[in-house]
Amino acid sequence: MTGAHRFIDSLGNIVQGNDKMRAGWAGYFRIVPDYTVFVNETFSDGSTVVIFGLARGTYSEDGKTLLPKNVWQTPIALRAQIEEGNVAEWRVYADNEPIRRLMNQSK
Repeated sequence: MTGAHRFIDSLGNIVQGNDKMRAGWAGYFRIVPDYTVFVNETFSDGSTVVIFGLARGTYSEDGKTLLPKNVWQTPIALRAQIEEGNVAEWRVYADNEPIRRLMNQSK
């Protein structure tokens, strides 16, 4: 990541800076320890890379327990802007409703 890295989620929320992004991913992997992106197609044009695939994981309330009933998946598109070999911007386009539903059920 570049020092001024920008992450934009599918709701338009922005995390700026690689330290904040590392902390953000650490938090995300606490609630979805097995988060995986399966890549089906990639396209690039200059410094822009687009990825189409499937995101999948298991929502975990405690960051450890992975219950089959908490598995979710959704189609995903990712767009990366590359600067000098580093990711300057990472944008996610995905339907968050599958994991949101699981999180709401556990409340």
